[in-house]
Amino acid sequence: MKIYTLHKKQNLPISVDEAWAFFSDPKNLKTITPDYMSFDILSGADRPMFSGQIIQYIVTPILGIKTKWVTEITHVVDKQYFVDEQRFGPYRLWHHKHFIKPIDGGVEMEDIVDYKLPFGFLGQLVHPIMVKPKLEEIFNYRTKKLEALFGTL
Repeated sequence: MKIYTLHKKQNLPISVDEAWAFFSDPKNLKTITPDYMSFDILSGADRPMFSGQIIQYIVTPILGIKTKWVTEITHVVDKQYFVDEQRFGPYRLWHHKHFIKPIDGGVEMEDIVDYKLPFGFLGQLVHPIMVKPKLEEIFNYRTKKLEALFGTL
């Protein structure tokens, strides 16, 4: 079964401290998720991010179908990176690495998502026509939302 990778980078004119404060607060995920996805955190976002943290939420990614998604924050290195992994949800595998790196005038935000789809060959068939474009759309929304919140570099 194929493992796909989504890789995005964005530069923001904020400090590492500001970036970490925003991205390590699970409640801010709703802010950078498109409204049509009806993102709603059920539990686990009541404190700053830590290794072992379980976050449960409901999301409506496609066709109005509500999906429960459970992630675990598996790795955290303060002000450098964290990793979230799906424990239950729509993917066979979801491993999302978030990196924050200081650069001249701000920070570089880097996302690397490795994911595997369910349904074997059928999942591979729908990937280029449904899943990949939807993920690109979501991460492009995040890019624009972060620019609106913090500006561009």
